[in-house]
Amino acid sequence: MRNLFGMLLLLAGPALAEEAPPSLHEDAPADIIVTAPYLRDRADLLSGVSVLTGTQLLAAIRPTIGDTLARQPGVSSTSFGPNASRPVLRGFQGERIRVLTDGIGSFDVSNTSVDHAVVINPLLADRVEVIRGPASLLYGSAAIGGVVNVTDKRIPREVPREAVHVDGQATYGSAAEERSGGLSVDVPLSATLVAHVDGSYLKTGDLRVGGFVLSPALRAQAAANGLDDLATLRGRVPNTAARTWDVAGGLSFVGDSGNAGFTVSHYDSLYGVPIRFGVEPDAEAEEVRLKMRQTRVDARAEVETGGFIERVKFRFGFADYRHSEIDPEGAIGTTFLNKGLEGRLELVQAERGIWRGASGVQLFIRDFEAVGDEAFVPRNETVQFGLFTLQELDFGGVKAEFGGRYERTTASANSLNVRRTFDALSGSAGLSVGLMEGWRLGVNLSRSERAPAGEELFANGPHAGTQAFEIGNPAFETERSTGVEAVLRGKGTGYRFEASAFWNRFSNYIYEDATGEVEDDLPVFLYRQARARYYGVEGELSVTLAQLGTAAINADVLGDYVHAEVLDVGPAPRIPPYRLLGGLEAVADRWSVRAEVEHVGAQRRVTAFETETQGFTLVNASASWRPFDGNRTTLLLSANNIFDVEARRHASFLKDYAPLSGRDVRLTLRFSY
Repeated sequence: MRNLFGMLLLLAGPALAEEAPPSLHEDAPADIIVTAPYLRDRADLLSGVSVLTGTQLLAAIRPTIGDTLARQPGVSSTSFGPNASRPVLRGFQGERIRVLTDGIGSFDVSNTSVDHAVVINPLLADRVEVIRGPASLLYGSAAIGGVVNVTDKRIPREVPREAVHVDGQATYGSAAEERSGGLSVDVPLSATLVAHVDGSYLKTGDLRVGGFVLSPALRAQAAANGLDDLATLRGRVPNTAARTWDVAGGLSFVGDSGNAGFTVSHYDSLYGVPIRFGVEPDAEAEEVRLKMRQTRVDARAEVETGGFIERVKFRFGFADYRHSEIDPEGAIGTTFLNKGLEGRLELVQAERGIWRGASGVQLFIRDFEAVGDEAFVPRNETVQFGLFTLQELDFGGVKAEFGGRYERTTASANSLNVRRTFDALSGSAGLSVGLMEGWRLGVNLSRSERAPAGEELFANGPHAGTQAFEIGNPAFETERSTGVEAVLRGKGTGYRFEASAFWNRFSNYIYEDATGEVEDDLPVFLYRQARARYYGVEGELSVTLAQLGTAAINADVLGDYVHAEVLDVGPAPRIPPYRLLGGLEAVADRWSVRAEVEHVGAQRRVTAFETETQGFTLVNASASWRPFDGNRTTLLLSANNIFDVEARRHASFLKDYAPLSGRDVRLTLRFSY
């Protein structure tokens, strides 16, 4: 394994010497999607998509990527406290969602357990794109539910005009006494060579919440057992403070026909996990902090070649990750170790009349090990090789799209003497039709396959993050899905509309089922396969109501709903309920003011081992000011959950123990010069 990592690192070297065309993803408008082998018009995508950039991204940024995206259509969050929150797309999470940084995975173990944070820092993000549905399969079968792609400037694509170019951000948030800041510096060493350094720091206290810490059912149980301190616990969620820092540096070459560069980064975090208080007499509560570190190498190259293949793109990443779970006395209970490598080579075809496209290869290697008291998964290795293509035909009023991916995955656990190989073939085909000026209707059919993850195959032990004794099944077959999605988009003077409806039917769907047995004082959950069905809708509309001088008065609304069921079993677990969000804002050249109301419904469709979740309504407001010409400096003041509502996300394992943030007043400064 170590020799293979070394060989691939050496092979990456020559690619960095290539030249490639400048590709300023950071400056692309929201109508252009960069999460693809080539830039694509948002109107042409046959899947739901969201883009956060500029002031919208500034207002949304939170310490975790899950909470940063939680107000986008079709997106919820695992909300495992304020420090570990992964996106939930259309009810899918974990192994069915890929979280990427500039097209490459995060190389952490956040897919292994909900208490493990994603090692992607939103403070340094310039743009975040969420691709839901089959278009995400270009990035692997594990992206069957969707892809979140975060782009930053760690490998510059342009030479700054200034002698020193600086981007920075600083934030204070009242709910957790959050103090955070990030700084990015680019220095041109010559006409074609750019040096880059960046760093960020975050420190928070325990999270303050609106109302009680425990859910009504748990408070009643605690009171009945004489545990009045737990029954009345409110204000702050204990053991949720955090301290995180990261730093990176690298070089980039930018020529007339290309760019290439690399960066080396280190991430370090110490954060607490909300306590699952026992409400039975003499019950023990586990208080754990996670000490997390990752050192990572990234490289990228793009070269303009001419001819039938007009551009070659290369992306590579390698990371060495570890985290330890530490008890209050400082003893280490379990340590998770992960070495990951991912490389992509993409060949972008020159546009030939009505035809354009791209094809590529992808390699992913993961060496995972857990050591200690709660090592619920034995050491295992995953090697995945993929071939993919995307082809488009533009007939004007009608556009056609075809995509395909072949993937071979080998998962092995030597201690179990088990080695499994899976061949997965996925494909999609769709059409979009122009209905009138600015309006398009698209329909996409897809067939996708996903190899079981190492945790689903090999788990056999106590898992503190989910409070379960988990047992996998090495005999699992490939998970398969057939789906259809319809997308309607329209825009014109003073309005924009986008809506999607989707339906997916699974065979060999992998899920966890409570057996009713107890092992190591934990309920036993067995991974099983069955048929399943997901369907839902999501949409958003924005309208300019009036123009008052230089200010536009805009109204917007978004909503989503998903229904998921394991056939012949019952509702799928942790599915977000319906949600509606409406806002009213005034926007001028140098300032904006916004107020919004978000209502999340109650979730009554639950599995036998879940509890129901009450609905809630949040009211938020914000104001931004850009005091200087060029809008290079923005000051943002926001108040979130103004009425201090007690709110819990149904998709969270910890919803009964840790509500969402209470009233949170945030002040953020972002500058660039």
